[in-house]
Amino acid sequence: MTLKKKGDGRRVYNKRHYCAFCSKPYSKMACHLEAKHSDMPGVESALKCPKGSKERRLQLSLIRNKGNRAHNNKIIKDGKGLLIPHQQSTKSSKAGEYLHCINCEGYLKRKSLWRHMKRCYLSQKVKGLKPGTSRVQAVGKYAEPVPDNVNAQFWKLVLDMHQDDVAKVVQSEKCILKFGEHLFNKHGQDVTRHEYIRQKMRETARVLLQGKKDGKLETLSDFFVPANFPHVIDAVQKVAGLDERTNVFKTPSLALKLGHNLKKVANVLECEAMISGDENTIHNVRIFKQICETRWSECVSSYALRSLTEAKWNAPQLIPFAEDVRNQYLDTKRMECQRNLKEETVKKNWAKLAKITLCEVIIFNRRREGEVSKMTLNAFTLRGTSVTHPDVELALSELEKKLCKHFQRIEIKGKHGRKVPILLIPDMASSMELLVQNLRNCDMLDENPMFGRPQTLNHFRGSGIIRKIAQNCGAKHPGALSSTKLRKHMATMSKVLNLKDNEVDDLADFLGHDIRVHRQYYRLPEGTLQLSKISKVLLALERGQLSNYKERNLDEISIDPQDKMSVDSGSDTEEEIDSAERDASRS
Repeated sequence: MTLKKKGDGRRVYNKRHYCAFCSKPYSKMACHLEAKHSDMPGVESALKCPKGSKERRLQLSLIRNKGNRAHNNKIIKDGKGLLIPHQQSTKSSKAGEYLHCINCEGYLKRKSLWRHMKRCYLSQKVKGLKPGTSRVQAVGKYAEPVPDNVNAQFWKLVLDMHQDDVAKVVQSEKCILKFGEHLFNKHGQDVTRHEYIRQKMRETARVLLQGKKDGKLETLSDFFVPANFPHVIDAVQKVAGLDERTNVFKTPSLALKLGHNLKKVANVLECEAMISGDENTIHNVRIFKQICETRWSECVSSYALRSLTEAKWNAPQLIPFAEDVRNQYLDTKRMECQRNLKEETVKKNWAKLAKITLCEVIIFNRRREGEVSKMTLNAFTLRGTSVTHPDVELALSELEKKLCKHFQRIEIKGKHGRKVPILLIPDMASSMELLVQNLRNCDMLDENPMFGRPQTLNHFRGSGIIRKIAQNCGAKHPGALSSTKLRKHMATMSKVLNLKDNEVDDLADFLGHDIRVHRQYYRLPEGTLQLSKISKVLLALERGQLSNYKERNLDEISIDPQDKMSVDSGSDTEEEIDSAERDASRS
């Protein structure tokens, strides 16, 4: 509804409001409520206030806004009709430019909503909201109606998405919402996986957006029509940035992800079609899946995998340097942060100590940053404090017994649901105990992870913290300091130590992965090891001296590349042997 004016410039008062009780439009809502609904709750109390009083005006305004909001929600769900804003605009506007105020329920423009919320007469209602993001528009989005046949909790997850063209496609496309709800049913109980679910929906929406730009694919269901398969391939290749001249993807991992997403969407649609008995959709989806088995690898996967593999060739494989890992920066900052938190218990000091402690735990244990970042509060408070079993203690040396008393052990959830341990030295344990003691005073929630952000349900990201500290601590090679490179450093150095097979198994188990993964992915083919050890075998073969090192391992072989190969006078050279063979053949 836009503001209209007469020929002489005066305003036309033609705005109508919808009654919250009979859902009909009236230009003078106060008169209508007094005449027809004076006995209704809210109206009765408003009419008891003196005429012209501020309290009477505010209560009637709230009832009027509730009626308008009920009407607006119906229009938004149906997708057609005239919306009633709180203030009329001189220019025509789209529904996406407006949001309802969660206090007075007025329908206002997004850009001016923050200004209205500051002076809204019912702002005290905000104090009871569940903590989370405090941005005005984000809070206002939760007040919008939930689409039919969509889970309310899942819809809130969708609304938390960054609002752009891709998000609009996600919210309007039923197939993407079904795909997202399928993932939400599997992973929704874990708040840390919500961003993963949003990412998968956005990836799928980007392909659909590309298909719409090309004018070939209007909805996601069009992707599964067999005749449209070439257009699907074209859209995926454009989104992933395929160079047609070199057949190399700009983002090969995205091409692989899009293939997995489309196959999962196909499975979800097939199940939905089976339930509803839609034989045409079932037939199309099954044919699409058959075509994918034959053609997808040929058109997409083979190029993407080759791009990923070739990118790793001759790439510098950085591993951390001992002097950078031993940097005293963390010790100094830890003591400083502990002192500051004890002197002044505020959120800022709590967050600084949490970041330093999180970084220390990740680096010391060579643990995946996501595993430690998501550590629950119960994992620390209920950590095992039992003494070593007497029978096991008999097999330990004196040093190993001291180490058992020195460290504390925590068990947390790792990748694929594995139980992985974390060892804490006394300094780390004291920092974490100090954090727990000051949780309440720093507005931390009971549902928060151990390293959660104050007043939110999110946690600090270990990767970003390590990167920032690596740049500030004066490390010579800050790019080599990351949780993944630290894990690879430990796996590579275990190869230098020449550990036994059972010891390597124990190390891989502590790092939280399988021994095959340990050898294939984490233990780098370090160039130093190849130059120093394998080169000795090649030199021995070249000089014909390999038999001299029979029954020796690589460490026991000693051969100097600078020494010239000496020829033993008592033995035949290859030329003499060849000459003797020729003489024998002539005779």
